[in-house]
Amino acid sequence: MLAFVLVSGSLWILLELSSTLMEKMQAQEMMSGLRIPEMDELGQFFRSLPTSTLVGIGALTAVLAYWLATRPRPIKPPCSLLHQSEEVPHEDGGRRSMMGDPSKLLTHYHDDARTMYEVFQRGLHISGDGPCLGSRLPNQPYKWMSYKEVSATQGTPYLSVTTTVSALSESRESFRGGGTLKRDAQNVFNTYHLFRDIYLGLSGNLQVLPSNQVTARAEHLGSGLLHQGCQPNPNQFIGVFAQNRPEWIISELACYTYSMVVVPLYDTLGADAIRFIINTADISTVICDKLEKAQVLLENVERKETPGLRRIILMDAFDSALVEHGKSCGVHVQAMQEVEALGREHYRKPKPPAPDDLSIVCFTSGTTGNCCAICMNVMHDLCSVFIFPNQDDCLISFLPLAHMFERLIESVVYCHGGRIGFYQGDIRLLPDDMKALRPTIFPVVPRLLNRMYDKIFSQANSPLKRWLLNFAAKRKGAEVSSGIIRSDSIWDKIFFSKIQASLGGRLRMIITGAAPTSPTVLGFLRAALGCQVYEAYGQTECTAGCTFTTPGDWTPGHVGAPLPCNLIKLVDVPEKNYFASKGEGEVCVKGPNVFKGYLKDPERTAETLDADSWLHTGDIGKWLPNGTLKIIDRKKHIFKLAQGEYISPEKIENIYIRSEPVAQLYVHGDSLQSCLVGIVVPDPEVMPEWAKKKGMLGTYKDLCKNTQLKKAILEDLVRLGKASGLHSFEQVKNIYIHNEMFSIENGLLTPTLKAKRPELKEFFKAKIDQLYSSISM
Repeated sequence: MLAFVLVSGSLWILLELSSTLMEKMQAQEMMSGLRIPEMDELGQFFRSLPTSTLVGIGALTAVLAYWLATRPRPIKPPCSLLHQSEEVPHEDGGRRSMMGDPSKLLTHYHDDARTMYEVFQRGLHISGDGPCLGSRLPNQPYKWMSYKEVSATQGTPYLSVTTTVSALSESRESFRGGGTLKRDAQNVFNTYHLFRDIYLGLSGNLQVLPSNQVTARAEHLGSGLLHQGCQPNPNQFIGVFAQNRPEWIISELACYTYSMVVVPLYDTLGADAIRFIINTADISTVICDKLEKAQVLLENVERKETPGLRRIILMDAFDSALVEHGKSCGVHVQAMQEVEALGREHYRKPKPPAPDDLSIVCFTSGTTGNCCAICMNVMHDLCSVFIFPNQDDCLISFLPLAHMFERLIESVVYCHGGRIGFYQGDIRLLPDDMKALRPTIFPVVPRLLNRMYDKIFSQANSPLKRWLLNFAAKRKGAEVSSGIIRSDSIWDKIFFSKIQASLGGRLRMIITGAAPTSPTVLGFLRAALGCQVYEAYGQTECTAGCTFTTPGDWTPGHVGAPLPCNLIKLVDVPEKNYFASKGEGEVCVKGPNVFKGYLKDPERTAETLDADSWLHTGDIGKWLPNGTLKIIDRKKHIFKLAQGEYISPEKIENIYIRSEPVAQLYVHGDSLQSCLVGIVVPDPEVMPEWAKKKGMLGTYKDLCKNTQLKKAILEDLVRLGKASGLHSFEQVKNIYIHNEMFSIENGLLTPTLKAKRPELKEFFKAKIDQLYSSISM
């Protein structure tokens, strides 16, 4: 209303002023001279104006000055958005980021944070021993541990805060003084601080519980492990088998503090995978959270399936029966507090790793045989080029910590003195945790973004509401396209404020990766959430990331430009008609963030890393004219139909998933069949209403058995396929409607929520056979 009054008033003043000016100019015959009036003439002219007109001019000037001072400004990108990467000579078509030194790849960003141990120490000093790790009980506020409580350092030299602030100020002023963006690390540093001025300024408002005693839990836990026989070197592997919680990070840091190697065990991995990891990595000590997991580990030892396991350390309380169970099979069961107490009594001076030392062995998602040893020393540093947190930032941790994507983002937050708040362990309570924590940084996977998008539109339960929502998103999207990110526009106040409040109301950055994101979903959420939404691309073998959205480039449909730490090239995939000469092919990555190899598997390593150290990802990419990369297909799951046509099922699934009633689906085919079939899981929140509009009523389970619903969904899938240009042989010919979601718990999704294709094929084998037998060709 205020804006309307100001605009209306300004227009009235402008009309009145124009009328008066015309009268004066005609009276004084100023139009005839066609010359610029002298200052004396202007002064005489304004003195002759009525007081009301002068007041109007002053008011209009004030309104214009206020608008100029407060108008939303676009984010200034660190390089030209029309030229985000360039080809490197003598690298067989490899392309590099336009940021950084053109003569070499970036190996680290901060000189004082070259290992994960140093990352925590840097965060400690930047934060001034501020809050680090937070957790909560149901219906309770978050309680926090400080950086010293978590990591502690004893006499580590560090640059003073005054010196640091002075250096940052000089760097910022140097950049503001003019000149172009040079391709060197120093100006990347300058750019970072310029962005920091623009982006930041939010402050946390959660109550932080003060620490009365610095406990240095990581050092004490590490000292306790060494006192019991663990060796402070990269040959000592320690397993961590727990959900996201502060003790996970304390255990991780205990290993880094004494040069030991962390081996994450996915919280929901099956027994076979757990056995494989423990045996392959020669793990003798596992730190786990719950009694039930300890019992599973002991049962494996009893069956002589993990003979090397000798010690289990529990985060939660347990009874004497578990200790006796351990004794009976030769395993020492201890409480984490007991080991920390031993460490306090037998304290060892930290022995942090060198930058090139192995620090993590991470088993890739969804398999039991792809163990890859990854050095994490570069991962946090290099993403600091694009992610700009400060000590007031707060990240909510709910993606598995065993997943490198989550570790990547969290490590950047630690590096800059920010805080991490953990969810309660139940994904259904995540919305409540978001409201309690009010995070500023939110790492997500595309599946969650899709569900957010679907839920928003399902609540707009009339054609008019949907039209208004789309209209508002398009108008707000026009601002986003011009680089302006804000949450205080008229569209936010009317349409999007409740959506933003449901996520805590303070989000300024969402980072998504691990799978492709629909451009439609990404574009809408960038407008609706009023925050920066970045998309990353990579895999475990390149330390989670190799491309990232350039700040200021909010156009959907690509995964950004190469990170400054790696080159990317495309190689021919002739069987799918992709050729590097046309800017299409398999994505290959080379740089210090690429892994060293698969643990104890040189044959698989040779298949993935070629003689020139290029990592072959199995994804098909395409270079866009502005130097960004678009993922268009998948090589690894390509198969032939009986008639010889190549099929990429994931490409088809990414099209079909846009169907309104569909939550999940699996497209199947093989070389013995001439067509495709699919398994579809409808969205329980959306499908019933969608079916009702088509005249079908019933419960969710009843509707899943309805042949008319099956026909309607199949028709919608085919419609989407045609609209996206799928060939006839790429369309499914029959589908089965399944009423249970694919999940980590039932073994059909990886911990990063990707489909486990072999498991899906086996699980639905009988249904797939029935689908083929019912097709009349």
